[in-house]
Amino acid sequence: QVQLVESGGGLVQPGGSLRLSCAASGSIFTIYSMNWYRQVPGKQRELVAAITSGGYTNYADSVKGRFAIARDNAKNTVYLQMNSLTPDDTSVYYCYMNDVRGLEYWGQGTQVTVSS
Repeated sequence: QVQLVESGGGLVQPGGSLRLSCAASGSIFTIYSMNWYRQVPGKQRELVAAITSGGYTNYADSVKGRFAIARDNAKNTVYLQMNSLTPDDTSVYYCYMNDVRGLEYWGQGTQVTVSS
């Protein structure tokens, strides 16, 4: 089994920064995509950022220029650097990974709250 453990969420003031991390452990095969999603109550989960095994990145329009996704394949870890945060970024953030077997994994979610 594979487990994803997220960290780095919390409370930050508008304009501030946070860095989320998500580490995979267990019976890990080659991981293709590492993504970050977010979800607020009553809304669909949305893709925030994605990074492929080849390093190609993709971002939601709402976070382009403010967020940066990166991965460390040796550590099976994905990061999300979030800058210039606004209250609209308040959400539960989830990491997601899929591997060469076609299996998908989700983290438990970490709360990010942007408020003064």
